[in-house]
Amino acid sequence: MDEANNPYSPGAGRLPVALVGRDAQLKAWDTRLRRVEAGRDSQPLALYGLRGVGKTVLLAQFARQARERGWLVARVEAKADASIRQLIGEELAPGLADLARPGMGSRVLKALKTALSFKASYDTSGTWSFGVDLSGVTGSNANTGSLEADLGKLLRDLAGAAAEDGKGVALLVDEIQDLEANEIVALSAIAHRAAQDRERLAMAVAGLPSLPRVLTDAKSYAERLFEYHSIGPLEPTDAKRALIEPAQAEDVAWANAAARLVLDAANGYPYFLQQFGQDSWNAASDSPITVADAKVGLARGWHSLDLGFFRARWERATEAEKTYLTAMAPDGDRGTSTATVGQRLGRHPKSLSLTRANLIDKGLIYAPDHGMVAFTVPGMATFIHRWTAAQ
Repeated sequence: MDEANNPYSPGAGRLPVALVGRDAQLKAWDTRLRRVEAGRDSQPLALYGLRGVGKTVLLAQFARQARERGWLVARVEAKADASIRQLIGEELAPGLADLARPGMGSRVLKALKTALSFKASYDTSGTWSFGVDLSGVTGSNANTGSLEADLGKLLRDLAGAAAEDGKGVALLVDEIQDLEANEIVALSAIAHRAAQDRERLAMAVAGLPSLPRVLTDAKSYAERLFEYHSIGPLEPTDAKRALIEPAQAEDVAWANAAARLVLDAANGYPYFLQQFGQDSWNAASDSPITVADAKVGLARGWHSLDLGFFRARWERATEAEKTYLTAMAPDGDRGTSTATVGQRLGRHPKSLSLTRANLIDKGLIYAPDHGMVAFTVPGMATFIHRWTAAQ
């Protein structure tokens, strides 16, 4: 079939044709937008789960919902080589330029002046030009060196500007566990104050399964500050919809046995469903997609995942860390005790604590419970078996 019409879209954050099984999260976010617009408080959301379950897709959809309502949106992904100041500042820049329009009110002018100050807090050489004269405008000083104070002032003034049109500001942070501890503290404090003062700010963050602990370690009240949503594999009915409905929209059917083959292999993980759906479509010559097409699609799909999704993470590990991961692999995705890893490597668990900590820092494993470790990537154990057997 024509690959140009292929309705499946594997890849980080790419919105699927059928976004199913996430109604609770979409409703929760919509409720927050409407509460802010009504002048009420808004509790921030925290999404957590393994890689490939669709957390980034949800944040992208949250951003889309907010933009459709005319909100100012900053959606960022935490990175080791960039501060949260810079990430949020540069993401807000296009929306700030849109605020500068004829007839703008005093609160918009103040927000733009504050934004210029915030820009200087991380980039002394860069400038923003909004095409308006701000020389006589008084804004907040968002260049004090305190992230909590500076970002808080920026978002507060922007929220005030958005209020002139009955809108708000949406801040969405992905991979939040990769932020510095002081950055997580600042974001938590800003969200806390915004809710208390009913500022026009809605916030959602996403991260790995360890996120609730990371947030609570940063701020003790984070367990009450955020509304937590565990994002896992799709339920069987939703997984079937995610696979079948995109093809149906293109007047293409799946043979029942072919769909079952792919659904069993994907195990409910949205990323895998998109990958296998794409490759099975490309293997098919006509509708319906057959078992033979699905078998080819699965073979191609696993190959693509091995070379990209899995290998990209495997190659981030040192040789010692790969040895640790290999010792975890016999237990699959369910997790392994650190004592068992030590036994398999002939080492005392304490002697492996640094390796374990480095793997957690790299986001390759997490600690689901005391004395336990598990892969952050579903299917990583079977990849290790395939990869090491091929070497």
